[in-house]
Parts: sequence; C-alpha cells; structure tokens
Amino acid sequence: MDIQLKPRPWYIRHPYRILAGIAFLGFAVYVTLLAFGPRRLMIDANEYNIVNVQELPFMEYIDVEGVVCPIQTIRLNVMESGYVERIVAEDGAMLQAGDTILVLSNPELLRTIDEEQAEWENQQRNYREQEIEMEQHSITLRQQALDAAHQMASLEKSLQQSREEYRMGIKSKAELEVLEEDYNYRCKKAELEVQSLKHDSVCTLLKREMVDARRKASMRKMSRSADRVANLVVRTNVAGQLSFLNVTLGQQVPSGTSVGEIKVLTEYKVHASLSEYYIDRITTGLPASIRYQEVRFPLRISKVVPEVKDKNFDCDLVFTADKPANIRLGKSYRVQIELGNQETTLVIPRGDFFQHTVGQWIYRLSPDGKTARKTPIKIGRENPQQYEILSGLQPGDKVLVSGYGKFGNIDELVIK
Repeated sequence: MDIQLKPRPWYIRHPYRILAGIAFLGFAVYVTLLAFGPRRLMIDANEYNIVNVQELPFMEYIDVEGVVCPIQTIRLNVMESGYVERIVAEDGAMLQAGDTILVLSNPELLRTIDEEQAEWENQQRNYREQEIEMEQHSITLRQQALDAAHQMASLEKSLQQSREEYRMGIKSKAELEVLEEDYNYRCKKAELEVQSLKHDSVCTLLKREMVDARRKASMRKMSRSADRVANLVVRTNVAGQLSFLNVTLGQQVPSGTSVGEIKVLTEYKVHASLSEYYIDRITTGLPASIRYQEVRFPLRISKVVPEVKDKNFDCDLVFTADKPANIRLGKSYRVQIELGNQETTLVIPRGDFFQHTVGQWIYRLSPDGKTARKTPIKIGRENPQQYEILSGLQPGDKVLVSGYGKFGNIDELVIK
C-alpha cells in the first residue's frame, strides 16, 4: 500500500528563487538609499585643512601691492619755440632749482624784440617831450596867474587912492565910477584866469596820469619781451631728477611742447590699484602700513582717483613717519589699508570653500571628528587672512576650509 507523501513547502522547493529575490530587494533598497539618502564621501584628514572656529582679534583691511613713486612729477614744457642749440643736462641728472637743462635759438624772436626795443625807446622820448611841454604850460599858467594877482593888487591900491581923492574933491564922481568899473572888470577877468588855471591844472594832472600809465604799459611789454628771451634758456624750477629729455640738437621745438619730466625726490609716495568693490569705502586720510623686515611703516591715503578703469581705481599713499632705509623708485611693497578698528569676533581662516559655496555653507565636523556635514553659515566682513562668522558656527567648532572643488554635491564626508 502506497504512502502519500506531503508536498514540501514552497520556500523549500524554491530556495534559489527566494535567495535571488532577497538579493534583488536588498540591492533595490541600497540603490534607493543611495539615490534619496545622504550622499557620503570618504576623505583622508591629512589631505585637507581642518581649522577651529575661534574668537580672535579681527580687523578689516585690504592687502594690495603698492609701487614707490616720487612725491611729485613735473612736466618740463618749452615756453618759447626755437631750435635746440645746446643740451646741458642728460637723462637721469640730479638738478637743483634754477639749473639749465637746454638752450634754444630763435633769431626771428630776437629780431622782433629788437624792433620792440627801438619802438619803446621812441615812445619814452615822446613821453618825455609831452612831460616837458606840460611842465612849460604849467609854468606859463602860473606866470599868468601871478601877473593877474599883481595887477589886481595895483588896481586895488589905485582904486583906494582914487576914492581918497574923490573925498578930498580932487577927482569927480564920474572918474571914480570909471575906475571902479575897470576894477570890477579886472576882478572878473582875474577870477576867470584863476578858474582856467585850475582847469588846466586838472587837465595837466590827467595827462600826466595817462602818460605814466602808457609808460608803465610799455615797461611791462618790454619786461615780457625780456622774459621771452630768458625763456629760450629752459631751466628747472625745482630740485629733482631729470627722468627723461626728449629732444635732439637742431630740433625745432614749438612753444608749449613737453620735452621732459622732473621727479621730485625729497619725499616718496606709494601708488596702489584697488578693486572697484572698495571705491565707496576708500577715502583720503585712511590709515595704512607696509611691513618690511619685520618693521611696520605707517602711511595714510593722500589721494583717491575716482575714475574706474578695467574694474580698478587708483590711490596714492604717503608716509606719516619713518620710511624704509633702502626705499627706491619702482620698488614694490605689500600695503595693508585699514577699513575699520580692531575688535574681537568669531572668525575662521580663509580657504577655497568661499569660492565654491559663496559663503553660504561649510562642512562642520561632528564632535567625534569622524564625519562632516553641510552647515548653513552667514559670513560678514573679511580680510586677506580671515572671515568673520555672523551665524551658523560656535566657538570650538571644527570646519573644513579646503578641497571643496573635489566634493561636488556631497552632503556628508566620512573622515579617516
């Protein structure tokens, strides 16, 4: 009699299929976790820069390259046109105020000035003749006034005598009236002569003033002519170095032409070019400094050029105390321009994370230091060495500040 066997359970009859299904399900779960869970990357801590978040002294400043320049550069311009007759000073020569640089020749100018000189001498003779004529006229008028006064005095005496004779009965009344009429006529005539003398005196005074004004004008003209001759000798009006002289012997140089430059070397300034980002914050008077051989030399901004070229603008700085002993024209220094006062705040060192995250987040390490996750942060001010942290981090936190170009969109780093 046959015995009916019980069928084996399905999980025994299909073990391989079950194992394959479990494996597939596990793989699907793994893929799902990779796709929707936090993305991780394992890194070596020795290959990256891990720093502490600390409260340290912070100062906002700009670190730029500055070039030493002369405190002043003066263009050398020719005031009168002419041919270069002689070159006295060469490029690079050290000059004192008043030293001759070059000599020009202009025969046409000299001929014109000779003609003006002859004309001026004729004018001076004419002015002198006019003055002599006015003096003679004044003398004549004074003589006439003196004669009139003498005649009036004589007439007055004669009239008084005639009046006495009339009272004595020697002269008639008709004769006395004739003498009185003559006296009155002579008095009025004398008054007119006095008025004429005063009028002529005023006119003479005005003529003298006009002659003096014309004489002074002619003197100024001759003085300018003499200056034009003196301008044929080109001199320096300051002490300094002749940086270059752009003329040759025999060259014709028009008036107003710039032929060289004088660099004033009594003091120096530092010229720097800054990003337009700082144009609203850089003003004259801001403190700055350079550090050379472990010594700090203070400066201040003396001039700001507001014009922006190629996204940069220029400024000049001057030394406010000592300057480096071996300072030379064209030498470069690192200049730190201070934008605020020093204060204690939460900071982290600079790193390449800012270029990749725009300062919006950073990898912060866990307390055990085995992982680092994205943490939102807010960055405030900065300087060439530090960033100011406004929120997102606490003192004592550790953050990763380098290598962000390799991480992509990784959410969590596993640190070994």
